[in-house]
Amino acid sequence: MRRLTLALVLALAACAAPPPVAAFRKAGAPIWSSAAFTPARIAGDWQQAAVFASGKGAGCAPGRLQVDPGPGGLTVSGRLCLDGQQVALSGPLRPVGPGRLAVAGMEDWWVIWVDADYRTLAVATPSGRFGFVLDRGKIGPDRLKAAGEIFDFNGYSKARMIAY
Repeated sequence: MRRLTLALVLALAACAAPPPVAAFRKAGAPIWSSAAFTPARIAGDWQQAAVFASGKGAGCAPGRLQVDPGPGGLTVSGRLCLDGQQVALSGPLRPVGPGRLAVAGMEDWWVIWVDADYRTLAVATPSGRFGFVLDRGKIGPDRLKAAGEIFDFNGYSKARMIAY
């Protein structure tokens, strides 16, 4: 009888489990954030240049973000396309470690690469649930390739990165 009860409880728990979340990063792979990243330098307008997606395409239009400096620090507003879903953002963008930013309602963003002129930004998460590339204009093929290589180095599957 105890085994039957346990089996029923486990079966019900399995039914209530949340749907799986796409992970674009190999579990347990090392990941690093850019210790030399200077948050104040990302103020301005950004366009989404690439995203990691589980489908054949990005699934939605590229996002656009505005990062503004203020008396309390940086704020972000706009939207991103993350694995086929439009995600609206609005609120503080707070440094929480070297190359790491807290974003309201999301996992912390780890800036894994920014080019020397702060034109391109590669953002990842240790969980691998999302990753994306932002650019201040039309991204050049050299910077897009560099971002892909950095994602690969940090355990992400380059085959899942889709450029706009």
